[in-house]
Amino acid sequence: MILDLFKLDGKVAVVTGANTGLGQGMSVALAQAGARVVGVARRSCADTQARIEEFGGSFTEVICDISQMESIPKILNGALEAYGRVDILVNNAGVIIRNDAIDYTEEDWDKVVTLNEKIVYFLSQAFAKQYIAQGDGGKIISVASMLSYQGGIRVPSYAASKSAVMGMTKAMANEWAKYGINVNAIAPGYMATNNTAQLRGDADRSEAILDRIPAQRWGTPEDMMGAVVYLASAASEYVNGFTLAVDGGWLAR
Repeated sequence: MILDLFKLDGKVAVVTGANTGLGQGMSVALAQAGARVVGVARRSCADTQARIEEFGGSFTEVICDISQMESIPKILNGALEAYGRVDILVNNAGVIIRNDAIDYTEEDWDKVVTLNEKIVYFLSQAFAKQYIAQGDGGKIISVASMLSYQGGIRVPSYAASKSAVMGMTKAMANEWAKYGINVNAIAPGYMATNNTAQLRGDADRSEAILDRIPAQRWGTPEDMMGAVVYLASAASEYVNGFTLAVDGGWLAR
């Protein structure tokens, strides 16, 4: 039956930035679909864990500074120690720093690009190696952005890094599809999360954004649930190198 293809029973899913926002929503969705979830964050994922265990799901956390390369083996080994294998990686953790392009500093540029681009690549590489060793494929899902398609305002490093996410998704898919590894991305639209608090707090800017969204509302973590389960499941076995927009119609305008 077709709905069976969306089940994740027995799978192990690792989600970075799982303690809040989109990462929390996607962690809950994957657990509801049957996956055992490893949440990665700098701070406690206790709230995410409580939401998952409330319906009998399985969750463990790995606390580390995701912006450091040293975190990569800790994340992978933590998942393997907890559940013995990995099947799904969701590269969700990211950072945005707003400043006029003319005044942007090297320090701020490096902070954003390191977490949003460099870590995404090398964590994906580590998981791909593990998938190949396991011999039965796997899923890599990265969180891109509307700024994978557009330039934005006052966020040059974020736009660069999220454009890179889309490019890396295609490049990795080209090389790893032959191993049964599906590499795809989700591009959220304007979501009501910590990253957009400044925008939503600016009445004029918020109104301008909502005027362009055909759905006439900000997105929520719940809006990401169906997309991440689809890309993590057998239902998307022949989907490779694609970035799926979950944007309320923003790009259609």
